[in-house]
Amino acid sequence: MSATVSFKAPTPYGPKDVTVSYARVGRGEPLVLLHGIGHHRQAWDPVVDILATERDVIAIDLPGFGASPGLPDGLAYDLPTTNAVLGALFEALELDRPHIAGNSLGGLLALELGREKRVRSVTALSPAGFWTEAERRYAFAVLLAMRGIAQRLPLPLVERLSRTAAGRTALTSTIYARPARRAPQAVVAETLALVGATGFDATLRAGTTVRFTEELPGLPVTVAWGTQDRILVRRQGVRAKQMIPHARLIRLPGCGHCPMNDDPALVARVILDGSR
Repeated sequence: MSATVSFKAPTPYGPKDVTVSYARVGRGEPLVLLHGIGHHRQAWDPVVDILATERDVIAIDLPGFGASPGLPDGLAYDLPTTNAVLGALFEALELDRPHIAGNSLGGLLALELGREKRVRSVTALSPAGFWTEAERRYAFAVLLAMRGIAQRLPLPLVERLSRTAAGRTALTSTIYARPARRAPQAVVAETLALVGATGFDATLRAGTTVRFTEELPGLPVTVAWGTQDRILVRRQGVRAKQMIPHARLIRLPGCGHCPMNDDPALVARVILDGSR
């Protein structure tokens, strides 16, 4: 069920009103899902129904993405601000240390919430923050190019391309290894989400100096990487394992940067196993 929640989030300028759009379904221990930059909560649709058989699943649109409004004027889209907003969101939804899974930017945010001990387990799918400077510049260039192309495509052309496997491949092969599997309406919706992401540029700017360097002792952590990730190359998963030695490092064969669509059954199993 789709809903919105408004709440006060602590900021360096005092409490600010923030509104977040989310969908909640299922029963069991709470599990929060965080998408990547330029995406929206529907990125998780291929796995939500599987997860909901065992978890109370809360998929959110990050502020400035999907259906969530941007942050109030003056607030940065940096990690401290986003962590504070997500912590306040958990309180507003009465989530006491939920399990959390995130993809890309969402994976980094999930790990950050683990560092702050706000969650009881973390599953990070191709998380940001384990790159070299050259790898970061490459990833950001790809993301900017994707957004620039999406912004220039007329909606009727996007809709026409989405109706064929070749067209869906042209639109989404950067993030999916099996783009033809994505439903046409989903491809149109996520292209529009990329174009309309008001938090995109500020989030990208805030990420230029980001590295994740915490070991997260005592917290169950799973890091999973698609073997065909074209944005954050899979050797970054080895660095994540070196940084967090007790983490499970899982290979996702045949999956791209957003693996939920490429192999829903495998990704759902990894998340469920990681959130026991």
